Amino acid sequence: MSKKTLSNATETGHIHVGKGLNRGALGVVGSTIIGLASTAPLYSLAATLGWVILAVGAQAPLVFIVACIPMIFAAFAYQELNREMPDCGTTFVWGTKAFGPVIGWVGGWAVAVSAVMVLSNVGEITGMYFWLLLGNEEFADNRLIVVCTSVVFMAIMTFISTIGVQMGERLQMVLMTIQLVAMVLFGVLALVNATNGSYEGSVAFDWSWFNPAELTSWSGFMEAVLLALFIYWGWDTCLALNEETKNPRKTPGRAALASIVVLIVLYVGVSVVAMMFAGLGDTGFGLTNPDSIDDVFSVLGGALFGPWGWFLLLGVMLSAASSTQTTILPTARGTLSMAVYRALPAKFAELHPKFKTPWFSTTLMGVAAIIYYVGMSLISENVLADSLTSMGLAIALYYAITSFACVWYFRDTLRDSARNLWMRGIFPLLGGLLLGYAFVQSAIDMWDRNYGETVLLGIGGAFVIGVGAILLGFLLMGIWWLRPGSKPFFRGESLNRDTPVLVPDE
Repeated sequence: MSKKTLSNATETGHIHVGKGLNRGALGVVGSTIIGLASTAPLYSLAATLGWVILAVGAQAPLVFIVACIPMIFAAFAYQELNREMPDCGTTFVWGTKAFGPVIGWVGGWAVAVSAVMVLSNVGEITGMYFWLLLGNEEFADNRLIVVCTSVVFMAIMTFISTIGVQMGERLQMVLMTIQLVAMVLFGVLALVNATNGSYEGSVAFDWSWFNPAELTSWSGFMEAVLLALFIYWGWDTCLALNEETKNPRKTPGRAALASIVVLIVLYVGVSVVAMMFAGLGDTGFGLTNPDSIDDVFSVLGGALFGPWGWFLLLGVMLSAASSTQTTILPTARGTLSMAVYRALPAKFAELHPKFKTPWFSTTLMGVAAIIYYVGMSLISENVLADSLTSMGLAIALYYAITSFACVWYFRDTLRDSARNLWMRGIFPLLGGLLLGYAFVQSAIDMWDRNYGETVLLGIGGAFVIGVGAILLGFLLMGIWWLRPGSKPFFRGESLNRDTPVLVPDE
């Protein structure tokens, strides 16, 4: 790479080789752990299982399998693009190289806005479960106390993210170990109690739970799939840390696929044994009981763990806390990359001199998430709930952009081999189409006044918040386009198909 090219692409004053991040800090295991932690598997399944069963009944395990299919296809796209361009900007960089600056910028914005919405969700869960773990239900039910506690946790995780990915990796190892132990113990205890007849509502395992012919409602099935898509979201975090990973062209892609495989086993296995033990009823421990449908594990934990029920509460809290940190990490690196290529002000590309982390981007991400969370909480809990539901639009959008970018970028190589045709063409295309359909179907469903908890502007509040957040990105892009510093990016000079990868090889 010539000095002139590097200067044109990275004129920030802080980047000399690559982007200056801490190279080789993560291995395959650490990268996979961070990918898993981002999904918050224990909390995600606890909060989703009841609603999925309400939508499709006993076919819930089938839904968790179906929902992972577009994610696997998208993961192939991420893997192929990362091998060619291991840039921490991921969707932003790949979308720009494939389709130009506008699509790339929107993809980068979708990553950021979905992260802010997710942080509000997992931050609140961390704060609430902190008090439940201490046995103080009064504080857990007090909105002001929960919001203040959640803000403290979000600030702590932002600080840890600033210190560096190695400290974050060590922390995530501990948090994920506790979380996985809690999930495995829950599964084992649920299976034992389901088979020994300790609860009269238990049901026997039935292979029909995996039979698509048993589905009775397409709309219910789509609703369940869209819910299930959310619990897989986050595995791509390890791709955004590619520049801090050993062997950046291969390790992140392998870690992403490994994360998805582990998640499939956990979600399907735990959901099956939970159904066997608790049954599908709406009373008692039944998984569709209105009193516990938002978090089925907290109720079942007391029955299965006895006096050790606190351990499951700890697992849920740590699940949300770990996701808080691992959601901040990739988003901050995404905005770092955008700044490097002039798609954002140069300030976003500044690195901490000691920790080699994007301190400004990380801090701003944490502050933005706190402001968003507090603001939505002040308006009402219902608006906050709908804002969290609507984040599925941004998630489906940037996954779809990445999938289509893979097909288009590699279009000239698809005929070179059968592998290229499937891994760079057919699989990513299918993933893009499925995720694109999920985006459109979600938007149509959210338009309905009866969707979600609120009505804004005469239509579903989730639609207004979700689509409004995406449209806000176009407005901000237009504002930045008017600034002189943006011209190299929007003219296709600082980042285009031929721009060298600003990541040194191992």
